[in-house]
Amino acid sequence: KLYFQASDYPIVLSLENHCSCKQQEVMADYLESILGDKLITSAIDDTEFTQLPSPEALKFKILIKNKKVGTIEEGMLRRHLDRHGETEEISDFENMSDEDETDAKAPLYPKSDSSKRKSDQKPSSPPRKKAKMKKIKIAIALSDLVIYTKSEKFVSFAHSLANQKCYENNSIGEVRAQKLVKHSAKQFVSHTSRFITRIYPKGTRTNSSNYNPQEFWNVGCQMVALNFQTPGVPMELQNGKFLDNGRCGYILKPEFLRNRNSTFTPHNVGRYSKPISLSIRLISGHQLPPSNLSKTNKADPLVQIEIYGVPEDQTKKKSSVIKSNALSPRWNETFSFTIQVPELALIRFCVKDEISLVANEFLGQYTLPLLSLSKG
Repeated sequence: KLYFQASDYPIVLSLENHCSCKQQEVMADYLESILGDKLITSAIDDTEFTQLPSPEALKFKILIKNKKVGTIEEGMLRRHLDRHGETEEISDFENMSDEDETDAKAPLYPKSDSSKRKSDQKPSSPPRKKAKMKKIKIAIALSDLVIYTKSEKFVSFAHSLANQKCYENNSIGEVRAQKLVKHSAKQFVSHTSRFITRIYPKGTRTNSSNYNPQEFWNVGCQMVALNFQTPGVPMELQNGKFLDNGRCGYILKPEFLRNRNSTFTPHNVGRYSKPISLSIRLISGHQLPPSNLSKTNKADPLVQIEIYGVPEDQTKKKSSVIKSNALSPRWNETFSFTIQVPELALIRFCVKDEISLVANEFLGQYTLPLLSLSKG
């Protein structure tokens, strides 16, 4: 009953599975017994697996994302048989990149209350370490619970286009994904128009820091994993972006990120640019938090307005500083922006206390999609 309090739309449980085959069978039994009929264990219709069902068709359902033996059709033929005790080996690549597969697990719908802090913080496949094959044992009982979200190792965009099924999805490490965005953005957009793609933090982020998710949203990545336990600008962008569509957890990508023939790239938007002029009048503040760092405990507030989106749209502008007045600072300033790709833009309002000419204390922020702003 608690699964769908935040949203009616499907939940994907992405398993990082290091269990023995015996324990995988225990996992499968628990998943089925606890989740019951909410768990997707078979296709929702008899159509061929040429495209994924819509989120609407999967409302109130839970999907398991894990490695899988064989195809969905083969798994469905086994569903009514007792396959406990049976395992199969699948081939996988190790050392495909210089990154650890591990990422921090996080709740699906977090409440990110950012406490007081300081705010400022060529080819399709870039060079990688030499890959070698390894064998992974998977319990058939767990494998057969994977229906529309089969984890498949990413090799290259060309390999995925030639071999990957619509229900197979990839996880790509942050560093490799950044190289692909830089060198192969057009192919990246084409890939994410066909396959669900997940980005995860690099393993060296031992302090649970985060990367900027915007650059991966810009190429259509559907699952951009962050360390939700770590407040900061990346999590504020995450929470702001998913305010859209009733905060249901699903947002329809712009047409140019869904069209398989799109030539859009974030670094050269070309004909996909639909510029809008944005004018914001900053009037006043009301009962801003006091400064923790000022000797007088009276803040000298300023507002920084930031635009996140494609590289051409990234910018920030600052207001003047109002001295010793956090109760009712008044600015009466106007800021103007031209946004080339408004469909991807987020706007962030950050309130700071000027401690010195080179240091500011974070007081508060609000982030939302640009197209969610109302006029007037």
